[in-house]
Amino acid sequence: MQDTGWLGWIWFAGIMMIVMGAFNAIEGLVGLFRGEYYVANGEQVIVFDLTTWGWITLLLGVLVVVAGAALLSGAAWARVLTVILAAVNAVAQLAFVSVHPLWSTIVITLCVVVIWAVVVHGNEAAATLESSSR
Repeated sequence: MQDTGWLGWIWFAGIMMIVMGAFNAIEGLVGLFRGEYYVANGEQVIVFDLTTWGWITLLLGVLVVVAGAALLSGAAWARVLTVILAAVNAVAQLAFVSVHPLWSTIVITLCVVVIWAVVVHGNEAAATLESSSR
């Protein structure tokens, strides 16, 4: 099978997942070490205290980076994991809308684009990987 130009969308999705995961990890670390940075309404973001939210965001960031790296390898399970984690990441960013509305909107939009790229063009990555292994 011949490579198509659409395969670049899978590479884009993988790289964006790595970048978004790194940013999530940074958000989590800031929540852990400089919690006052995120305080917009009392001491809680949604339902957690800032330390718990920092750990959750840090863990989510690490998982998103791993999913992005796995997506670049072309693994079928990575496409499923990427869609799930991008959706979770988009929902998690809703917690930051009141604190950083522009940033949250950008990340949510990128999550939607990543989901679209993987769902629409994921089979092309698998087909290319199969044809290159022959």
